[in-house]
Amino acid sequence: VLLELANEVDYAPSLMARIILERFLQKHEEAPPSKSVINSMLRDPSQIPDGVLANQVYQCIVNDCCYGPLVDCIKHAIGHEHEVLLRDLLLEKNLSFLDEDQLRARGYDKTPDFILQVPVAVEGHIIHWIESKASFGDECSHHAYLHDQFWSYWNRFGPGLVIYWYGFIQELDCNRERGILLHACFPTDIVTLCHSVA
Repeated sequence: VLLELANEVDYAPSLMARIILERFLQKHEEAPPSKSVINSMLRDPSQIPDGVLANQVYQCIVNDCCYGPLVDCIKHAIGHEHEVLLRDLLLEKNLSFLDEDQLRARGYDKTPDFILQVPVAVEGHIIHWIESKASFGDECSHHAYLHDQFWSYWNRFGPGLVIYWYGFIQELDCNRERGILLHACFPTDIVTLCHSVA
């Protein structure tokens, strides 16, 4: 029923399930439900005390092609796959780097995917770090990434490169002189301290 209702009113099924679950819990619980409780129930609908509602929520989540835990898992897997691809390309070019896990172990909280231990030049610009984005760089997401991630990386590590593996709006590549380059693939014209890597 919830899935049909969501489709009828052109609403994302996972969001419909969230709203109904919140209302159900508000009605049946003494205290308002916390976001963490709701998120936990959406990840694992078997935690929902009403079996019929649990099944309805599960159907919404499984059939939502845009939002929800299943889509998040797919996005995470694709993102990880592109990070592995980038790691392999860095190794192939014999570039020395630290990855996110190594940086976190050293106490950094906000880190790009890779810090180059020896900076390189790309198209005449020095690069200290590389961030992999397995998505298309649209205006909204890029500005959010600039604010939440890229400028923080720039402040801590210097200029860097963002690879939008599925392309980006060309006009967004406007911060090159300030130290953030955008590419749609791994650059082929990397210049190292000693020599050019083809």
